[in-house]
Amino acid sequence: MARTDQTNESEVLAGSSRVLRFAYCVLAISAGVRALFQVATKFNQAPLAYSLTTIAALIYGIAFLGFGRRTPQAWRVTIAVCAVELLGVITVGILTLIERDWFPKDTVWSDFGIGYGFTPLLLPIAGLWLLLRQETREAYGVANKS
Repeated sequence: MARTDQTNESEVLAGSSRVLRFAYCVLAISAGVRALFQVATKFNQAPLAYSLTTIAALIYGIAFLGFGRRTPQAWRVTIAVCAVELLGVITVGILTLIERDWFPKDTVWSDFGIGYGFTPLLLPIAGLWLLLRQETREAYGVANKS
């Protein structure tokens, strides 16, 4: 029975990791293309907003890579980028509601990621939840197996 439970847990971990990795890949590409276009063609219209979109694209790319590697260093980096992403989404989300003038153009994180179906808000929460699970920590080599 323990063998089946262990197999099911690792299948869930692998599946969850693949879903998160796919979502981060899509966001990295979409935010990256958006940032490249905005920075190349109209950076002077909203430098803060377009810089934040560029930062978001880089964070998504790093998270994509981190969910694909099973090393303690990858775990630490991925935890850090998910935490920074969550802090960024919440901060920019609040600021776009109370200081709209600071963001004349939307960022990926504007209004808590509404333009992306709130995925920028939900994804780091899901990522942190997965990364902090005992099974995930063991898979990344940052926790002792019980």
